[in-house]
Amino acid sequence: MTGAQAVVRSLELLGVEDVFGLPGGAILPLYDTLMDANELRHILVRHEQGAGHAAEGYAAASGRVGVCIATSGPGATNLVTAIADAYMDSVPMVAITGQVFSHLMGSDAFQEVDIVGITMPITKHSFLVKRSEDIPGALAAAYALASSGRPGPVLVDITKDAQEGELDFVWDPRVELPGYRPITKANSKQIQAAAELIGAAERPVFYVGGGVVRAGAAAELLQLAELVGAPVVTTLMARGAFPDSHPQHLGMPGMHGTVPAVLALQEADLLITLGARFDDRVTGKAALFAPEAKVIHADIDPAEIGKIRHADVPIVGDAGEVISDLIAAVSGAKRSHEFADIGPWWARLNELRERFPLGYQQTSDGLLSPQHVIQRIGELTGPEGVYVAGVGQHQMWAAQFIGYERPNAWANSGGAGTMGYAVPAAMGAKVAQPERVVWAIDGDGCFQMTNQELATCVVNDIPIKVAVINNSSLGMIRQWQTLIYDGRYSNSELNTGHGSARIPDFVKLGDAYGCLSIRVEQEDQVDEAIRLALETNDRPVLIEFVVSADAMVWPMVRQGTSNSDIQYALEHSPEWGEE
Repeated sequence: MTGAQAVVRSLELLGVEDVFGLPGGAILPLYDTLMDANELRHILVRHEQGAGHAAEGYAAASGRVGVCIATSGPGATNLVTAIADAYMDSVPMVAITGQVFSHLMGSDAFQEVDIVGITMPITKHSFLVKRSEDIPGALAAAYALASSGRPGPVLVDITKDAQEGELDFVWDPRVELPGYRPITKANSKQIQAAAELIGAAERPVFYVGGGVVRAGAAAELLQLAELVGAPVVTTLMARGAFPDSHPQHLGMPGMHGTVPAVLALQEADLLITLGARFDDRVTGKAALFAPEAKVIHADIDPAEIGKIRHADVPIVGDAGEVISDLIAAVSGAKRSHEFADIGPWWARLNELRERFPLGYQQTSDGLLSPQHVIQRIGELTGPEGVYVAGVGQHQMWAAQFIGYERPNAWANSGGAGTMGYAVPAAMGAKVAQPERVVWAIDGDGCFQMTNQELATCVVNDIPIKVAVINNSSLGMIRQWQTLIYDGRYSNSELNTGHGSARIPDFVKLGDAYGCLSIRVEQEDQVDEAIRLALETNDRPVLIEFVVSADAMVWPMVRQGTSNSDIQYALEHSPEWGEE
């Protein structure tokens, strides 16, 4: 067979069912072969960045490897943002790119770009394939790399002559990569040391990161947390790893976390850190973070342990296996001696929960409250839905005001903070989980970056729901400009409009793409519009919610400050805390 046929056959043997991509000259041999593929569904996107984010959304919703395809040059570079995004958030993804003929490489040939060199810092590995016979092995290795250890993106760049050349296809899924030996089983002595610290702690907190979701370890986490009885906080990437409704859950920590979650970490004497990386958005000023706490840090990536915060008990291993071992060790320790009393700790935390409930101020300009809109989307859809957010205020509100009861119900761009993530990622999530309701909760800024993928959704019968939270501005930028830059709104107004001048008119735009398109401006219209969206499954739905530009995300820890300085409202609005 040809090298291009070998690509298709390799993907089929790896169990890949769906790929997202866009053809071009250097990848045409593969696209010609895709016409004859029976087990592989190709979804033609309108922009390569959309293919990358769709592969991410597919992976985030299903736990399987997402696959995207692009041609050389600008096609490949358009994937870079999504590849970087996947790298930051540990998303298993394989990106396949075409490359110019091998004899032209290095000559500045038409659409030649060294995509292997460009992506080296943002992939687990980048392969350059110049020989047809190397294609099966490269793809098998890429898939294994992407899905094992700490998941992440892998690039396979294949020259055009390798795609056109012939080979005797040999499939050997056993992959031996020199130097790559992910450690999944933790050291037993470290597990025992962790159990002893847990037993002695008077103010312990489970600090849970996205690694628990990627490891599929939510059930084990629930068992361990209930065994220990300590409070749990779930980071932005871990929403759903522990049920929001559980009495031990304090919410999300960090810059826009709940007051109880933020102060629990700050006042703790032990952090039981599972699959989290002490990101600056969680810690605030790292030197002032959790000053009295000892740290148990479990992560599958040894490079993360000690990178930001010294670990008193470092544990390298898969989150599922580590937590299972901790359950056994803590159970044994409880039988042999009495654990410290954490009753006074819970009294303090429950006081914080009572004093500082998550809430929001009603708008004063007569426009919709964005928090109310997002909360109703979650309540009317329920925990079995999938919620995909862009980046900005709407992202934080979606993380705060939707109740997450299961892993893989929430997808967003955490580490890279990529505007434009929501629509294509929701598309990928819906392809992976067609039986679930999938919402893209987007801002008017984010939506304008990748809304062309609505065409992909319409043509391919992918009926996602899109909620555009339109405050006619780059909301998070505007919030910072209000709080930090004395209300100097430099280039944050988008003119998407609350009157006759709507640039663009999102309802007309949605109509042009073939979506059911609705504009909501009154509170009594919110539920009706959401219910109509939930009842409509023959095409995508776009709802524009016209919301107040003055709404802010609270609580907030200003960048570069201590988490102890968390603000729950503007200083001139102290009454919000009493409400």
